[in-house]
Amino acid sequence: MIGLRRTVRSTAVQQGSENSSRRGRRSSTMGGMPLNDIPWWRWRSNVRSALHMLSDPVFHQEYWLAGREGYGDVTDAVYRLVEDTWLDNWSAEKYVGTIFRDSGEAALVDVAVLRVLRIMHQVGPDAPISVYLEHHGWPEAIRAAREAHVRLAVNDGEDPDTVPRSLDVLRILTRSA
Repeated sequence: MIGLRRTVRSTAVQQGSENSSRRGRRSSTMGGMPLNDIPWWRWRSNVRSALHMLSDPVFHQEYWLAGREGYGDVTDAVYRLVEDTWLDNWSAEKYVGTIFRDSGEAALVDVAVLRVLRIMHQVGPDAPISVYLEHHGWPEAIRAAREAHVRLAVNDGEDPDTVPRSLDVLRILTRSA
């Protein structure tokens, strides 16, 4: 797992997505999401962003496979999922009350993380999106990410079926709040 963390962090740093979730001042909402009940909402925002992108097969085709700028790739999404949380080393249950509202959210996130990481370990963090899309386990990883994404989005009062936000918009939301 440590090798993955180094590879994922290295890739993200090279791509300029180094972003501390501890900067900025706190506000009462972020894009409609109530922040007063989740102290580590910036981490939640990164996890949600990753799950949203990983859970949307249309997004994979129209953004990642098409090479659209501003949305990163699978490695970027995994980096956001595990960067601050270390969910590649321990359960999301550890963060109930800080990042996740309840054990149900945490359990769904754990399943999604394990499915995505299993594939990343098999194909390698630098594999093109087409390799992920062709992997026999990818549909199940999408389903797990979708279940987690929907639960978190609905619990935050947001529509889970909107198009994922760009990484620039995510940075603005997490820095400005």
